[in-house]
Amino acid sequence: MLQRLYVHNFRCLENFELPTKELSSALLIGKNGTGKSTIGIVLETLQGIARGRNRVGELVEERDFAGGRSDVPIRFELEVILGGKLFTYMLVLELPERFRELRVAEEQLLVSGDPVYSRREAQVILHETSQNIRAQFLMDWHLVALPVIQEQSEQDPLHHFRTWLARTVILAPIPVFMTGDASGDTLLPKRDGSNFGEWFSGLLGHYPAAYTKVEQFLKDVMPDIRDFEYERVGKDFKTMIVWFERKKKLDVKFERLSDGEKCFFLCAAALAANELYGPLFCFWDEPDNYLSLSEIGFVVAALRRSFGKSGQILITSHNPEAIRGFSDDNTFVLDRKSHLEPTVIRPLSDIPVKGDLVNAIIRGDVFDEHK
Repeated sequence: MLQRLYVHNFRCLENFELPTKELSSALLIGKNGTGKSTIGIVLETLQGIARGRNRVGELVEERDFAGGRSDVPIRFELEVILGGKLFTYMLVLELPERFRELRVAEEQLLVSGDPVYSRREAQVILHETSQNIRAQFLMDWHLVALPVIQEQSEQDPLHHFRTWLARTVILAPIPVFMTGDASGDTLLPKRDGSNFGEWFSGLLGHYPAAYTKVEQFLKDVMPDIRDFEYERVGKDFKTMIVWFERKKKLDVKFERLSDGEKCFFLCAAALAANELYGPLFCFWDEPDNYLSLSEIGFVVAALRRSFGKSGQILITSHNPEAIRGFSDDNTFVLDRKSHLEPTVIRPLSDIPVKGDLVNAIIRGDVFDEHK
């Protein structure tokens, strides 16, 4: 479970700390431009590192420095509880004068306060204990070390952390990019949902029980759905067909579903994945997009219920129906006085709200109080 995310000097986030300790679900609200989606970008950047992207220049660019202040390093810190132990990962990136590409200034992974490895610029040290060094080597300072350090076994803390981070589900789907096509299988979905077909195929292939979990959810939101299956259309290519039935049977290719119906499938996949190969951490940027008012409450409740049992979910929203699904204690307000100022964050429970919360948000009272 994510305990804390700290970001400094990245876009609109300066000395920014998101505390999510003991929260199985949390909501981020705020006006456009306050940094909600930027938090998702930070998480996706860290996720990408665990998935093997380690060229610093492909992860962060010079324009990502807050206010163009490239003389101050970008810092990411992540604290996670896994197996009852606290994992702390820290990555500091800098752009020295006359350098064209960012480089690693510092990097470290700790477990319950003891270092697994530490790094300063090119020097990487692997620790046996906090006092004993197992090995040390030099590494290109334009490459992040986390994806390339060899694991000793599946019991290695490095394996646990890297697997958890790689399997985080970061979503801001663009339904037009979502198809049911699959030329392979994966358990690592992309943020925009563009590899949904391969994720769904991987989920069903590795965990056949996922079919029942997905079916149960879909029938609650689409009562006339009867079945879905992959149809092989080539040696290494298959596509999903969805069957509906009322008085007669209708088969529809996945890509011909509506945007909202595609998001139902995405939600069903996230719920099944969390239950079958989780617990997972999920960040979903506006899951209410593309849904009707009558559907939003059901989807948000289903996500909170599933991740409340195991795992953790963090969502953003502007929608009153989604906001009503959370309490003051697990809602965070993000605000900026202007585009020249950094984002500030406060728990909604610390902000006095006059009358109904949703009406206060519409009036702008919540954000005025925050200032």
